[in-house]
Amino acid sequence: MIAQLAFVAVLGFFGYLLSRRILRIKKNIQLGKPQTIKDNPSERWKTMLLVAFGQKKMFKRILPAFFHFLIYIGFILINIEVLEIILDGLLGTHRLFAPFLGSFYTVLISFFEILAVLVIVACVVFLLRRNVAKVDRFHKIEMKGWPTLDGNLILVIETVLMIAILSMNAADQVLQDRGADHYTQTGEFLISGMMKPLFANIAYGGLVALERAAWWFHIVGIFAFAVYVTYSKHLHIFLAFPNTFYSRLEAKGKMNNMQEITNEVKIMLGMSTGEDAGAPPEGMKFGAKDINDLSWKNLMEAYSCTECGRCTSECPANLTGKKLSPRKIMMDTRDRLEDVGLDLQKGGKGLEDGKSLLDDYISREEINACTNCNACVEACPVNISPLEIILQLRRYVAMEESAAPQSWNMMFQNVETNFAPWKFAPSDRFKWADELKEK
Repeated sequence: MIAQLAFVAVLGFFGYLLSRRILRIKKNIQLGKPQTIKDNPSERWKTMLLVAFGQKKMFKRILPAFFHFLIYIGFILINIEVLEIILDGLLGTHRLFAPFLGSFYTVLISFFEILAVLVIVACVVFLLRRNVAKVDRFHKIEMKGWPTLDGNLILVIETVLMIAILSMNAADQVLQDRGADHYTQTGEFLISGMMKPLFANIAYGGLVALERAAWWFHIVGIFAFAVYVTYSKHLHIFLAFPNTFYSRLEAKGKMNNMQEITNEVKIMLGMSTGEDAGAPPEGMKFGAKDINDLSWKNLMEAYSCTECGRCTSECPANLTGKKLSPRKIMMDTRDRLEDVGLDLQKGGKGLEDGKSLLDDYISREEINACTNCNACVEACPVNISPLEIILQLRRYVAMEESAAPQSWNMMFQNVETNFAPWKFAPSDRFKWADELKEK
């Protein structure tokens, strides 16, 4: 009974921390502007299943995708065993499912143990890739400090949790062999069965303490991991699903025009009288200066970022030495969200703190370096679009501050007067063809 009460207390404590954190993230995302996304639900479900669940885009790079898949599938399936542990803790039972499943239980847990070993192997490979192989995308300037520590820490935690569950099963089987009360006979598991000699000479009391310690360590570790994930880049474990469901279905090269500007252009070209176009909303801002000018979808994408750096490794601006890193755009947006959210939680000024996403977090040099090529969007394994945030920031600079680079202003003027980026009259546009005829 005492163990059950302790388990309920632990479950309630971590449940409180997790629910509080989830509510904070939800409120932060709701700081964004409303955006309605209801079109083509069947295509959205298909995209989510292929991209988030099936990890379709990950397999553009086979080696890391394979090891990531091992961790991913292990994480999903091993949680079935975690469900049994939770029920055992609540009901005061031990291996609740074993009597109902019989010999299949032994096969099932053995399969989970194989996955646990594969997870350990994958985590070790990723630790070596990050810290020994020195893969370039993991060592960009935005990855200094906490992002690198976070990536390493999560791999170490996953390894330790897998070792804990294997140790628990091995100690459990030795206790079964000794005929200990309360330890249900399950048969020998494949991996932990080979570990039994490590525990064979431990006294009964010590063995029980070791098994219980491993049991508590594993389940408390799982609960703590669930809370930690909400502060980590690994929040994508959960947000990848809604993020891919609400991702854009149009061609990636298509840019969303501002309807108010489109209406004005149509009036100027005589394509509309303006009667069918409603008046612009009062206080309407062109583009985005801070997170509240972005949509909730943009902000959810910031929380969904895996920090894998595939976007940055494909970005032509970054590859040529420019300051732009699409990954940093998403990380900076998330940092701004977290700072504002924490300030609001403390009763502070929130968005009125004298800072903004533009300039204080993301520089103009970064956004001006973007070529709009969509390479980052194509590369992202969970369909995040850093380009949408970049475009909104650039719209603000150009339309609210009239502070676009001079070369851009010249191009805009040419488009307005000559209907082309180049400074020559429309009547001269095909003179090059006349020269070809002469030849």
